[in-house]
Amino acid sequence: MTHDGCPVCGKRLAARAGRTGRSSVYCSAACRQKAYRERQGGGDGFSVQGLIDDIGRQAGRLVPQPAEALYSTVNELSDSVARLRRVARTARETTAEEAGESVTPARVTELTETDFAALTEQHRREIQVHCYRMTGSYDDAEDLVQETFLRAWRARDGFQGRASARTWLYRIATNACLDFQRRTARRPQRYEPVPGMRHGSGEPPGRVTWLQPYPDDELPVVEGEQPESAAVSRETLELVFLAAIQHLPARQRAALILRDVLGLTAAETAEALETTVASVNSALQRARPTLREHLPRQRADWTATEPTESQRAVLKRYMAAAEHLDFDAMAGVLAEDVVLTMPPNPFWFVGRDALLDFIRVSLDPGSPMFLGHWRHLPARANGQLAAGGYVRRPGTNVYRAQVLDVLRLEGDRIVEITSFEPHLFPAFGLPLRL
Repeated sequence: MTHDGCPVCGKRLAARAGRTGRSSVYCSAACRQKAYRERQGGGDGFSVQGLIDDIGRQAGRLVPQPAEALYSTVNELSDSVARLRRVARTARETTAEEAGESVTPARVTELTETDFAALTEQHRREIQVHCYRMTGSYDDAEDLVQETFLRAWRARDGFQGRASARTWLYRIATNACLDFQRRTARRPQRYEPVPGMRHGSGEPPGRVTWLQPYPDDELPVVEGEQPESAAVSRETLELVFLAAIQHLPARQRAALILRDVLGLTAAETAEALETTVASVNSALQRARPTLREHLPRQRADWTATEPTESQRAVLKRYMAAAEHLDFDAMAGVLAEDVVLTMPPNPFWFVGRDALLDFIRVSLDPGSPMFLGHWRHLPARANGQLAAGGYVRRPGTNVYRAQVLDVLRLEGDRIVEITSFEPHLFPAFGLPLRL
């Protein structure tokens, strides 16, 4: 197997076409997860010592050349070190928690801080995705994962192993998210006109100011016809679904995610929410039609498909049009009723003409509001095509991260662009400057 092949199946890796961000060591998410499971001895055999040994083996494979092989090995080593760092951090935090509560130096349970950290690390990505679905925010999801693990550590004596650790953590995470929703009391609104701005003639879209994208590279992949496969389904992570589900009251949202996304039974859902089966069924009866009302008509069943080659070509044309300041080419990839939103900012546009009028003043070098020259790197967010945009402002020679555009396509046209601020670029393997 050559250095540009997948270490699991041997398939040749896709060319990076000049991209400078983090590359994938594997040809697909399935191969990445398979390698992960092999390293962990099938999942249940995860151990801190095993991870340390794995880091040692990866470090031993480091050689100064060829460059691409070195980059791939360093990238894999970096991921493993990051996982060990998370285990150590969780163990340190739980040790600090124990120090504040314990009155004896002796360990009163057999589950040590390091064992606990290793246990929770196995489920980190799943729990983080669950918290992301509940909140719609990548930053909040990261915080809630830590809150979940701290709560689990405090409640470890009540975990008798009758249920799986995964189910136990999902229950704790759900309640942590519900507590968070009660503290914030966030509700979606409608965008309102901004004085002096032409928004187009369409209806103002829903506004979810806290909405953030989620990097595909951080999604867990679990194979087989099990509830886990539904928990990581691409369609329930698309931004259009995330924005729609934020309109549900918190407990209805939790019931729908636990039942329809994670595939838990009504009884398991009722136990997680500390309520009755009848209450769960009632919540679902209200939640499902409300969700359908806020989904696009074409996506009422939220069944997603992998982007086609023609849609990937649309992404390339979209990036090239911005880089070449080509308004005709930009118009050619946009649907007539395209929608642009920019959470958390108040700007929004409905319709191709209104959108082009907005970007023309910043892309036209003759305009006093000319922003600068653009470059883009392709990305994937929420199972959708995305582009990280960088601007070189007049008088400078550095392209700095400006915006992450997540695209929703129907056929070969862009029907929705959700533009996000650049602070999450590192989570997508994108540099902050070129």
